[in-house]
Amino acid sequence: MQANHVVVWLDHSDAHIIAFNRDAAEVPVIVHSAKHNVHQHQRSDRTGPGKSVGNPDYFDAIIDKIRQVPAWLVVGPSDAKLDFSKHLTHRHADLVDHLIGLETVDHPSDGQLLAYAKKYFIATDNMAADPVPG
Repeated sequence: MQANHVVVWLDHSDAHIIAFNRDAAEVPVIVHSAKHNVHQHQRSDRTGPGKSVGNPDYFDAIIDKIRQVPAWLVVGPSDAKLDFSKHLTHRHADLVDHLIGLETVDHPSDGQLLAYAKKYFIATDNMAADPVPG
C-alpha cells in the first residue's frame, strides 16, 4: 500500500502510528519512549518549573517511521505533540512541510484515531474526493 497520510497519536511514553490512504490503512505501529514517565522541566534556559521536555531519540524513532509519507497529522492529550513539532523544526527542517496539523485528542482506540484522521484530512485536503472530469 502506498500511504499518503499518517496520523500519530503520542504522549511522552508511547506513539501510535497509522499510515493510510483513501482505500486502506496499515496495521498500527507503536513506538515506545525509552524514558517512560521521566519529566524534566524547563523555563527559559534553565531547569525548573515549566513544561516537560521531549526525548529526541523517541521523536527521531517516530520520524523514521513516517518520513516517507507526505501528509502528517500529530495528535495527543499532552504537550508531547508540541515538543515533537519543535524537535521537527529544529532537527528535521526538511520535513516540516509534511506536518499538516497538531490537534488535542485524548486516548482514542486505533479505530477511533483512524476515523478522526480521515475526517480531518477530508476537511483539509479533500482526501476522499477525486476530481470530477470536466
